Amino acid sequence: MLDFDFLASIAREAGKAILEVYDTDFEVERKDDQSPLTLADKRSHNIIVDRLMRRYPDIPVLSEEGKQVPFEIRRDWDRFWLVDPLDGTKEFVRRNGEFTVNIALVEDRTPVVGIIHIPVTGRLFMADVRKGCWEVTDTGQKRLKVAQVSSNKPVRVVRSRSHPTRGLHDFLSLIPSYRIINQGSALKFCAVAGGEADFYPRFGPTWEWDTAAGQAIVTAAGGIMLDLSGKPFVYNKENLLNGPFIVSSSLEWLRGTGILEMANMMSDKASK
Repeated sequence: MLDFDFLASIAREAGKAILEVYDTDFEVERKDDQSPLTLADKRSHNIIVDRLMRRYPDIPVLSEEGKQVPFEIRRDWDRFWLVDPLDGTKEFVRRNGEFTVNIALVEDRTPVVGIIHIPVTGRLFMADVRKGCWEVTDTGQKRLKVAQVSSNKPVRVVRSRSHPTRGLHDFLSLIPSYRIINQGSALKFCAVAGGEADFYPRFGPTWEWDTAAGQAIVTAAGGIMLDLSGKPFVYNKENLLNGPFIVSSSLEWLRGTGILEMANMMSDKASK
């Protein structure tokens, strides 16, 4: 039995460590792929991995900042933690506050539990796909539900602030009226889950730890995340790099606009 209060406390502890670095004149390193790395990433990673391994020693942990685990070992995992200690390091470096702590539990290649904490605002999202999704505050919990896409209002399309979404224009051409919302990190998933956005397409590269907690949160709130062929997104692949995906509050809306059909066409073209 998972202790959600414990998981939330881990995320908040990691968030506090991140803010301690955020308030200093921190240095920025570069990984092999030239993505940024800071002391905040490392401290958050150490806290989350240490706490999870102590409390749940039988569940392995895969973290962005941890040692790469060979697929020969991972392939036998039917249950594991997937962690992004600081999602949105670019936003952290730019000091715009749009970064998160992401913790997910993956079972049979599907995220079933997700925790996303926003250190700057203190907001925390918690989800179990079998029970629901909540935003946790100091005064209690608020159950979240995706919004129904309104035919009388512009569709709210959330996109990455730091990673342009190539191909987005083709999808937007199918929507009579829309409004763009720019956000960083896993906040885009939270926006859909919380009814603040309707549609989140992503064609640029992401990693499994970038999306797992967000997928669990959107799914638990009644939304959907699919690859371009219309299939559910899966995890613990040999290559942990994600392909394109679309997140929506409504599968019916995707079908009705023709977006799902266009996504299928794009997927077929890419596979040839």
